[in-house]
Amino acid sequence: MTAPTLHDGGDLLRIATAGSVDDGKSTLVGRLLYDTKSVLADQIDAVTKASVDRGMDTPDLSLLVDGLRAEREQGITIDVAYRYFATPARSFVLADTPGHVQYTRNTVSGASTAQLVILLVDARNGVVSQTRRHAAVMALLGVPRLVLAVNKIDLVDNPGEVFAQVSAEFGAITRSLGYSDDQVLEIPVSALHGDNIAVRSESTPYYDGPTLIEHLETVPNEADRRDVGFRFPVQYVIRPRTADYPDYRGYAGQVAAGTVHVGDEIVVQPSGQRSRIATIDTPDGELESAHTGRSVTLLLADDIDISRGDLIAAVGDAPEPAQQFTATVCWLGDKPLRSAARLLLKHGTKTTPVIIGGLEALFDEQNLALVDAPETVELNQIGRISLTTAEPIAADDYQVNRETGSFLLVDPQGGNTLGAGLIGDALAPLHLSQAALV
Repeated sequence: MTAPTLHDGGDLLRIATAGSVDDGKSTLVGRLLYDTKSVLADQIDAVTKASVDRGMDTPDLSLLVDGLRAEREQGITIDVAYRYFATPARSFVLADTPGHVQYTRNTVSGASTAQLVILLVDARNGVVSQTRRHAAVMALLGVPRLVLAVNKIDLVDNPGEVFAQVSAEFGAITRSLGYSDDQVLEIPVSALHGDNIAVRSESTPYYDGPTLIEHLETVPNEADRRDVGFRFPVQYVIRPRTADYPDYRGYAGQVAAGTVHVGDEIVVQPSGQRSRIATIDTPDGELESAHTGRSVTLLLADDIDISRGDLIAAVGDAPEPAQQFTATVCWLGDKPLRSAARLLLKHGTKTTPVIIGGLEALFDEQNLALVDAPETVELNQIGRISLTTAEPIAADDYQVNRETGSFLLVDPQGGNTLGAGLIGDALAPLHLSQAALV
């Protein structure tokens, strides 16, 4: 068997997994890799041998993905790992994220770019607090679609009733978080035996929907359903100053949103200077246009002052530079966030000092409610804050664009990432309780 390659004829779907400890997430991911023939024969042989040594009758497919020694010894996933697999219809990049509550910050990182997230629950336990927490995080991150995999369905009595009950409870949660019914699918599965993963199971006559892989192959690929103008954070200014290129001045980066064409009028933020696109350059030659995700070098018709961290945007809907923001933040630091904290804010390619103003509200994801004016935001908690940056930031609201509406809060001394932030009130679209909790 040769190494798996991504399918060339289909599109790419970015997915992530999340679930509580012992829900069988690693086994599910291993099953996806196994059923799509995305693992090597010697890996399967090694897993089979290790499983026999442990006295198991069937291969323990979780061994395919729990690569760290601590993960294997504890039987839990600790770090985020990216898996690649493909079917004849589509290619997939899967962020395999931890289930333990202390690693919720890893889950936030892994799901931040996902177009679909598979949430696992153990059918014997149903929806638990971590399920509610993960669903709330996915709603805040703007993940377009969710799948609830009700795993170990073969281990419960009256599986049809259990599946209906879990599905109803989860549906009520997701509707409260702003998801419509067509954005969420519940599937009864057994990751250990492969029921409803790649092959429809005869043991679930109460379920007539698609298998998990069928759904992944056919779900609409919604990279970003929002109509956003051109956004291009400048990563590097290219000035060769050689005999061949004495006057070359290019601005390198990746298109964060929209499409740009040669001749388009643009504005550079925060300076507000305007020009036109003269050339779209790449190592393979010039282009007439470039779309979201494409890395290019832009040359402008005018020589204007542009530096790393500036934003080149379409004239007409470019974000206005500002220094004061309201934001929703998921706190990732071990020490709690307090008002007046002095940190660094990294937005796109720009880094600037920031002062945290008021802590306006804390999100209680278990009760889908807000706590007014908390004293701190603790590890893995989500809150609405105000902040002031030392330099103007040209940022979109996160609900408008993920790439230019997100930021990181960084420890100025150690350089550690302390928080993941969303510009604007990302809590507002959620159907939260109007009464704050005491």
